[in-house]
Amino acid sequence: VQLVESGGGLVQSGGSLRLSCAASGFPFSNYGMMWFRQAPGKERELVASISSSGSGTNYADSVKGRFTISRDNPKSTVYLQINTLKTEDTAVYYCKRFNSAYWGKGTQVTVSS
Repeated sequence: VQLVESGGGLVQSGGSLRLSCAASGFPFSNYGMMWFRQAPGKERELVASISSSGSGTNYADSVKGRFTISRDNPKSTVYLQINTLKTEDTAVYYCKRFNSAYWGKGTQVTVSS
């Protein structure tokens, strides 16, 4: 299992980012995927998940209405669209496969006020 996140950066409050996670080493379309984030000094938290087909999604209450998870199975990639960024969204964002202990290295999102 290999997961490579990208798309993070430094953005101003109110801006948008699209994070990507390229997966390999397993049949991507067979597995649900998740995005987590970990802010400095805080526990890693689940922010969004998506079913294997993409038909089902779930979000943490703190991000509902601003985050959108999606996937492209032929490209073995899962995305996280983040809109109306807030300073409290500053964190390292990670993707993860359901039923797997593997993590990618994450991508840093920093939101300035």
